[in-house]
Amino acid sequence: MTAFLTAGDLRHACELKAAHPNATLIAGGTDVMVGLNFGHTAPSKLLDVSRVPELQEWSRDGDTVRLGAGVPYTRIVGELGGPLPGLARAARTIGSAQIRNRATVGGNLGTASPAGDALPPLLAARASIELASPRGVRHVPARDFFLGPGRSVLAEEEIVAAVRVPAAAGPEQFAKLGPRNAMVIAVASVALTLDPVRRRVGCAVGSAAPTPVAASAAEEFAAAELDWDGGREPPAPVAARFAALVADATAPIDDVRASAGYRRHAVAVLARRTLAWAWQEYRRS
Repeated sequence: MTAFLTAGDLRHACELKAAHPNATLIAGGTDVMVGLNFGHTAPSKLLDVSRVPELQEWSRDGDTVRLGAGVPYTRIVGELGGPLPGLARAARTIGSAQIRNRATVGGNLGTASPAGDALPPLLAARASIELASPRGVRHVPARDFFLGPGRSVLAEEEIVAAVRVPAAAGPEQFAKLGPRNAMVIAVASVALTLDPVRRRVGCAVGSAAPTPVAASAAEEFAAAELDWDGGREPPAPVAARFAALVADATAPIDDVRASAGYRRHAVAVLARRTLAWAWQEYRRS
């Protein structure tokens, strides 16, 4: 039988997690309950953090948005499309309206699935993850958070409290490929950000490696090649090289959803498209 624990606030949640390190956190339950219902997981304890008020809040401090881990995707779409357009675009692709009402970024991070739709935008934006425990709070760059499928640097006594995401300094895009347009796990996804002030590009890929990955070489190449002052359309060879570098950052596998070769090709196509869409938006602005 599974024991059920309920936290009233963040401090209480951290105390309970420290006292029961094997407890599985549950907030929206859109991942946890699937595993339970299909018998894939059988946790001895569930720690309910859905009523923790600190996890349900977001705030903005200058150029940074602090997003509580329990803020559902519906609110991200409705309230954060301005400062976090890339994350909001990804949130719109997640499940159905009912799932978006429950599912959270904290759940995506806790599950650490390489197919988590919210994760590439966090890497592309160079977000950091706020981890809380009775020992205090530490911040981990999103690009250093994931270790493998279902694995992260999250210690057994820690809770994902929030993500700190730089507010958009320019256009942000997200594209996802699946066998249908909704209610689907991504075959591949790409998030892209443009920062004209710093002349910096962010690009990350989901569902095409053991973890979400940042395409660092592609970012550096694009940042150096884009015509930031004149706004000239990236020449075809530049766009093609960028797409190839993004694909090179991946390590896809063959599975029931797609072959490794198809995934690599899809990533290149999505990379080229997101760059074109973002650059068109930049030129209009």
